[in-house]
Amino acid sequence: MHIARRMSTLGTETAFEVLAKARALEAQGRKIIHLEIGEPDFDTPENIRAAAKKALDNGYTHYGPAPGLPELRSTIATYMSNHLGVSFSASQVVVTPGGKPIMFFSILACVDEGDEVIYPNPGFPIYESVINLAGAKPVPLVLKEEKGFRFDISDLKKLITPRTRMLIINTPQNPTGGILTREDIQQIAELAVKHDLIVLSDEIYSRIIYDGFVHTSVTQFPGLPERTIILDGFSKTYAMTGWRLGFGVMPEKLVPFVAQLQINSTSCTASFSQIAAAEALAGPQKDVDAMVVEFKRRRDVIVDGLNNIPGFRCHKPLGAFYVFPNITGTGKSSKELSELLLNKAGVACLAGTAFGKFGEGYLRFSYANSVENIEAALKSVRELVKTL
Repeated sequence: MHIARRMSTLGTETAFEVLAKARALEAQGRKIIHLEIGEPDFDTPENIRAAAKKALDNGYTHYGPAPGLPELRSTIATYMSNHLGVSFSASQVVVTPGGKPIMFFSILACVDEGDEVIYPNPGFPIYESVINLAGAKPVPLVLKEEKGFRFDISDLKKLITPRTRMLIINTPQNPTGGILTREDIQQIAELAVKHDLIVLSDEIYSRIIYDGFVHTSVTQFPGLPERTIILDGFSKTYAMTGWRLGFGVMPEKLVPFVAQLQINSTSCTASFSQIAAAEALAGPQKDVDAMVVEFKRRRDVIVDGLNNIPGFRCHKPLGAFYVFPNITGTGKSSKELSELLLNKAGVACLAGTAFGKFGEGYLRFSYANSVENIEAALKSVRELVKTL
């Protein structure tokens, strides 16, 4: 069968590949500690599940409007306005089955072949993948360990050319847990206005922040709401990965085009799930707060543990639920060490190169697992490293 050439431009999300390998080893009787997948290990809060059950009983089992149910779009607009201190309307919201469609639809709707898109590297691999599929040129912006996995604004300035159409930013970041400061965001905003750039701002982890840090959105600066697409969703904050619920908040002019792409691909997002999503945003937030407290406890355990392993150096992240330790001191490449950890130590993690070429020399561990499992994994990593 002939396979279209464009398929060769698509990448993948290695977390799911490693998860499949880990499951295969478990099927053989091996014990594997899962630190590879970016999925909260908490159950979806009970009030959200109850809202979904009620919605099913009330007949929310049919097609809905492509941009999302009006009641959810309105709830999202209110929530985002309160969360960011920026005025948004329901007409600026599109609800999608997961956050990834917002990446796909925004890039396809805004970027032409030959345009350049600047994106963080190491960064979420789907950015580069979709840029390539659109026929645009991906331009990596290097995140630097010595800056807490932020980037130099001077580096960003050098990458902007007359062909630059879009800038992708992600804060807090996957895979590093790094956070852009308010000063960083302000400088990004000024450059976006000066060079007439569209900004795709991935803020999916904006509620998972530690140590008193405050999330800053680029939409909080003059001239940015009208050129920014915010990507957010429910998977991380509300432990709703399997529900497949994301949303974008964007200039109203862009909404019909993003909705048109949704019609041509998924039609719409499941209606009963959207009712549950409205409850997630408007209902009690105590479960989210408790989850973040527990993530911070786990972060401290894994950072301290990794820093006590010879050959490892681990920055303490300010957000998300990942650590991105430097493992150059082990003498192994990222891929070599990640495979040894899975096959020999029973610890599933990701090579830094799963997030771009500038991830070489690092591993990503998700600490969305129990402290007990994290401590067991640290022990296994330490024992393996002794044999290298």
